Amino acid sequence: MHSRPDRPVQDRSDSQEQRHAALIRARSLFDVVAADPRAGAPRAAALVEAARADADAELEAWALRALAWSYRARWDHAEAERLLSRALRLGRRNGWGGLVAQVLVARQAVRQETGRVAAARRDLDAALEAVLHAQDVAAPERLAVEIHIRLQRATADANAGRRDRAEARYRQLLPYRDRLTETDRYKLLNNLGLMVAQRGAYAAGLRLVSEAAEIAERLGPAAWAPVLQTRAWILVQAGRLVPGMREFERAERAYEAGDVPLAEYYAEYADTLADLRLLPEASRAADRAVDECERAGVPFIGAEARLRAAQVRVLDGDQAGALAHAEAAARAFEAQRRTGWRDRALLVAAEARALDAFADADEVEAARRAAARLQRSGNVPSAVQAHLVAGRVALQAGLLPVAARELGAARRLSQRGSVLTRIRGRLAGALAGRAAGDPRAALADCRAGLRDLAAHRSSLPTMELRALASGHGAELGEIGLGVLLRDGRPARVLDWMERTRAAALLGAPAPATGQDDEASTAEAVLEVSGVRAAELARPAAQPRDQQWLHEAPVSAPTLVPAPPTSSELRAALDGRVLVEYGRCEGRLVAVVLDRAPRLVDVGPERVAVEHLRALLFALRRLANPRSTATAAAARLSAEQRIRALRRALVEPLGVDPGRELVVVPAGPLHGVPWSALADAPVAVAPSAGAWLRTTRAPVRDGVVLVAGPGLAGAHEEVAALRELHPGAVVLEPPESAAMTVARASVRADLTHLAAHGSARADNPMFSSVLLADGPVTVQELQQTTVAPRRLVLASCHSGADVAYAGGETLGFVSAMLAQGTAGVVASIAAVPDVEAVDLMVALHTHLRRGLTMARALHAARAQIDRGTPGGFVNWCTFSAHGAA
Repeated sequence: MHSRPDRPVQDRSDSQEQRHAALIRARSLFDVVAADPRAGAPRAAALVEAARADADAELEAWALRALAWSYRARWDHAEAERLLSRALRLGRRNGWGGLVAQVLVARQAVRQETGRVAAARRDLDAALEAVLHAQDVAAPERLAVEIHIRLQRATADANAGRRDRAEARYRQLLPYRDRLTETDRYKLLNNLGLMVAQRGAYAAGLRLVSEAAEIAERLGPAAWAPVLQTRAWILVQAGRLVPGMREFERAERAYEAGDVPLAEYYAEYADTLADLRLLPEASRAADRAVDECERAGVPFIGAEARLRAAQVRVLDGDQAGALAHAEAAARAFEAQRRTGWRDRALLVAAEARALDAFADADEVEAARRAAARLQRSGNVPSAVQAHLVAGRVALQAGLLPVAARELGAARRLSQRGSVLTRIRGRLAGALAGRAAGDPRAALADCRAGLRDLAAHRSSLPTMELRALASGHGAELGEIGLGVLLRDGRPARVLDWMERTRAAALLGAPAPATGQDDEASTAEAVLEVSGVRAAELARPAAQPRDQQWLHEAPVSAPTLVPAPPTSSELRAALDGRVLVEYGRCEGRLVAVVLDRAPRLVDVGPERVAVEHLRALLFALRRLANPRSTATAAAARLSAEQRIRALRRALVEPLGVDPGRELVVVPAGPLHGVPWSALADAPVAVAPSAGAWLRTTRAPVRDGVVLVAGPGLAGAHEEVAALRELHPGAVVLEPPESAAMTVARASVRADLTHLAAHGSARADNPMFSSVLLADGPVTVQELQQTTVAPRRLVLASCHSGADVAYAGGETLGFVSAMLAQGTAGVVASIAAVPDVEAVDLMVALHTHLRRGLTMARALHAARAQIDRGTPGGFVNWCTFSAHGAA
């Protein structure tokens, strides 16, 4: 017969089993906290208290490690390090080598994030030493901990900018992935996938990161968020813009769900927005990252955020802001011994100084060495940009052989990179060709770079993004124009100008009928533009039915058609004179097409821009004069500036003052009130090709007259126009809601809109006109098929399209011409609405006689009483666009 153990032995056995289970839970709790700090932190805190109550030092140390990690996730690094130091003391005092190693690995991450890179590296070395000599760790566990430490070393190399070494170390660990914890496994796959994608192997990188995402999603939001962010970056770089931006949205929600600071997210998001040329949004995202890091005292990530902020400001031409951020980032990277990152910051600083045309031999040598180090690191995009910057600086310093070597290196390396990297390489080649006096080579690289840009641009789902993307080719366009101007053949210059402007507008597609395009909904477009719907606060009292945005989705963009020939344009001009302006090296040039094209050197751009700014200021004062004396002074200034602009822009052309003009402006000249500068009718167009397209629009039937809310003269204006158009559809509040106006106007021959207008110079796609149910933005119009053949926008600033680098404009006029509208009348400034009634009645009277918009506006302006401030402003600011 077997005897049964007595009760105390059973209690002792149960107690040991319970403690063993508690230790297992404490060790695994670290991964729970890492995946979801919000959920794991209370459990870790409770376990620490329980261990202390039982005087169980080993249990307390493991629980302290998990609790410390929850503080690190919330960026309370001081408390995290305090808790880890206590756990380390307990482990060393009791000879628990495995615990000591794990705590040291956790502490190295905290120290690295607070900028103590050398101390973090020492912790990793000590951790490896501790686990290799630990007596309390079995062989399988020792191997797992060793692999974990080697993973952290690879990550440290990546953070230091040693990408080749980091990728090699990650690849060495791949065969051991099944021995890793799930936390280590997803980090290995995610980090290696990012490295692979940064070399341009997007599909391979995406496969690795998608595998990481499956693991991280099981673990929790804090684990899932950075993987979603990596996948978002790869998708955008690979040209899959809409799903990429949606992944960024999901990543942000995951960070918030995990109660994790968003600085790293904002830094990566800023990079992506900058690649899309959404520079104001990119700058705001980078600044938010910098602010979060400064508040939390995290210089490691803060230095990277400053570098992003500097890069965006260079693109935006902000020399002072770029230099301040770049130099601060370089100092921080130097202190952290992150040489690869320091080199990138130094190059951005050199690029910022180059904006002010300052460079010397020392600057050149520093940039050249940094470029060489980045190339050795295997970071192709950064190395290409580095050699390009070094070449630019060498050109400014007059060191042509050095410039040729650096620009040549950028061009050769770029062929291994993404499309945007290849465009930078083509720019390097064009600069080298120009500097070497080889115009043929320079032009060939310009053409090749613009072809790459056209392919990239055609993959983007909205006109806004296509227009902004053209900025990547702005310098290529100017270099090519300079080459052709020296060649001196007007027809070739006109052809080049046409290839480098309004590509987003001309590439806009015809409306589609399908419902499955992922970019067709308002939600997707808002995601793509980097603007949250919640941030677009409506002043209207009631929400608007959004159905009108979804009824007609837009198909994928088409490629830009070939530029029209001179003979095609002459036939369509039918006696008019085409004037297309260009900008090159600070000067304005023009191609004048009458019987034969000819080139005109118009003069310094600066002169015209200064007079234009003064004119617009005077018109603002006239639209709302504070006194008779103020009005008189503003009127005198405006008349002087109009005469000065006529001398600067029109008289050098040598065109008969009585000839009707078709004007294609460039850059800031889109803001010129062209009708006020000429004695004959003027039609404005974003390109000659866009104007030619408007000559082919068929005449339709039907007139729609719309009055918006809260505008004193709107009802009077519509009532007067109704007398001229007895069969017109008339919509006034509350009937003048967006959907009703859209349905009435979609195939109308003429729509007249008298409403409040609001301009957004920072983002013209959110300029708006106020209808009965709220403001309608340019972006919303872009999602519909609303395109009457002719449109009169009797609204403030409705014609104030914003010019962007690369020959693009965005605003109401561009949007409507892209939709298929063939003629628009709109104002570049504030409109005195009561005084506008007479002008609008006169305009419609002449339209009923069959005149084009340009001729009808010219005739109507001749009837205005310019003696009043409001009359003068209306005479000056309205322009006609298109041929209808």
